[in-house]
Amino acid sequence: MSAESLSPRLQTLVQNSRTLLKRAVVEHQDVVYSNSLGAEAMVLTDIICNYVPQIEIFTLDTGRLHDETLALLDRLERRYHRRIQVFYPQAEAIEQYVRDNGINGFYQGLDERRSCCDIRKVEPFKRAIAGRKAWVTGVRREQSAERSHGEAISWDDRYDLWKVSPMLEWTEDDVWAYIKARNLAYNPLHDKGFPSIGCAPCTRAVEPGADLRSGRWWWENPESRECGLQPRRRIIPLKVEPRRAVS
Repeated sequence: MSAESLSPRLQTLVQNSRTLLKRAVVEHQDVVYSNSLGAEAMVLTDIICNYVPQIEIFTLDTGRLHDETLALLDRLERRYHRRIQVFYPQAEAIEQYVRDNGINGFYQGLDERRSCCDIRKVEPFKRAIAGRKAWVTGVRREQSAERSHGEAISWDDRYDLWKVSPMLEWTEDDVWAYIKARNLAYNPLHDKGFPSIGCAPCTRAVEPGADLRSGRWWWENPESRECGLQPRRRIIPLKVEPRRAVS
């Protein structure tokens, strides 16, 4: 399907995303895309494979993904005729976590959940980007208050490389309009009320119109609902001196 078949808004969004990705390749050369296998990932995978194939693609298999997510990975490789490298957590770390916390210990508290995410996502992610110059993410501003402050290209001091976010200005409607216009594969769980899909025990369907990430780690406060790959903003209260009584 040609670009002309897209709406003028989508054509502009795609062009801007392509331009940013190409700029990242020119400036940093060694660029990788961390494919989340979510709806945004279908758009970015299509753009990268068709227009910026120099960017390598990897994904993380946490060991607790939905079957539908793993099947989608296979469909992507067949459609684009390229291998998506998969990184897995260290078996020893998983075994120790389960011995200490139980198979579903992440439900016990925030520390236990973040520890699980560190083992299953953050550590494999660090191996995936080791030695790279820049990584691409599909975050969008409307997904959360934290993500609304993102920049198109920024230095990621947590991982010591550049972070490229070519979809910040895309809305959910834009994402699905592109998926439908391009007849892209996507996770069928999206049709069952899952706007955001992660590990099976930590993801659930939500009511129509609910916050896009409310189905992720739903037992926690909204401020803590990140896996660790994306930064959490620290909210520091202002120190206000008490007012003196007027004499």
